[in-house]
Amino acid sequence: MSDYNWCHGPKCHTYQTQDRVRGVKGNKVLRTRKIKITQWNQNGPWQYFCSHGCWTDFFVRYADQCRNIAPRHEALETPVNVTTETYQNWRGDDYTAKTITKLNNEGETMSQN
Repeated sequence: MSDYNWCHGPKCHTYQTQDRVRGVKGNKVLRTRKIKITQWNQNGPWQYFCSHGCWTDFFVRYADQCRNIAPRHEALETPVNVTTETYQNWRGDDYTAKTITKLNNEGETMSQN
């Protein structure tokens, strides 16, 4: 497996930046950026996209195809327990805060991972 990927942005090779210029005088081209796979990006989208702009360009172009792969016809839900607690701030004023705890399908609290 290679330690690099080419950016998947469909317009990456058209952006006029100095790091994309390749070739000899009289035969220059703008080339798609090469992305080094690191511990930081190996499990996320940044191993395939050199910038947020390229990521957005890809999604705009291929959004319908992505949605067709796994269409959603119903909302997803996660069972939760909501508790409200009253606290005092540094001035002694009361305020309330809600705590949301995820539950498993049997109504038991799930461990926090």
